[in-house]
Amino acid sequence: MSRKYWSVWVLALWLIGTFVVSLVDFHPNQIHLNLMLAKPSVNHLLGFDDLGREILPRLLAGAQVSLVVVIVVTAITASLGIALGLVSGYYGGWIDRSLMQITDVFLAFPGILLAIAFAAVLGAGLSNLILALCITSWVGYARLTRAQVLSLRQRQHVLAAKSLGASTPRIMLKHMLPLLAAPLLVEATYSMAGLVIAEASLSFLGLGIQAPSASWGSMLRDGVRYMLIAPHYVLAVGLSLMSLVLAVNVLGDRLRDQLDVRG
Repeated sequence: MSRKYWSVWVLALWLIGTFVVSLVDFHPNQIHLNLMLAKPSVNHLLGFDDLGREILPRLLAGAQVSLVVVIVVTAITASLGIALGLVSGYYGGWIDRSLMQITDVFLAFPGILLAIAFAAVLGAGLSNLILALCITSWVGYARLTRAQVLSLRQRQHVLAAKSLGASTPRIMLKHMLPLLAAPLLVEATYSMAGLVIAEASLSFLGLGIQAPSASWGSMLRDGVRYMLIAPHYVLAVGLSLMSLVLAVNVLGDRLRDQLDVRG
């Protein structure tokens, strides 16, 4: 395994794990009362939690939940943010000012605090968690797209397309959006890492995934109470969360370096 691409291998392993747990029923909620907080062994690599449930299957089930949240929220927020950024940057004027004032309102508060507030109002659950994260996560895409479009709309190929009578949607989709792919891809990777942390944070506070479904945040919350007598519980979840977020961030850094035309 090449050290240079370790982040790709880590992400690949987690993706394989989420697909395996969806194809094979590992019974992540099965309780073994005689094995409560049992330490890792050869047959049970990560041990058991406070209710006698095996930690490894629950980790994979929690990774599957995180994957669903990340994919759905990224698809929705990227589509919304890019569309608003294109309209704002291309038309300018009062449209630009109005949309940017809305984004400034969202930027005035930390994103995680807004997500906590919306999740508390909407209630706990997967769908409400996704909705709360969608409401707060589109701003970065919108501002990045707007900044890029402000410089692209004066490019010669855009002006030539206008003079040839190309429609506004065609100019945006054919002549601008492909040039935004590189910075938006990097933004998406950083946003995905933030979404994993946000989902775990909301579940840790009891505003996300509810029992008996597995979530890394709720597992961390339960494991903290037994840190002194069963450190394997919280360490397994914490290291898993750290490995995934670190791998996504490193991958984003490498993408930024590879796609930077100045290099």
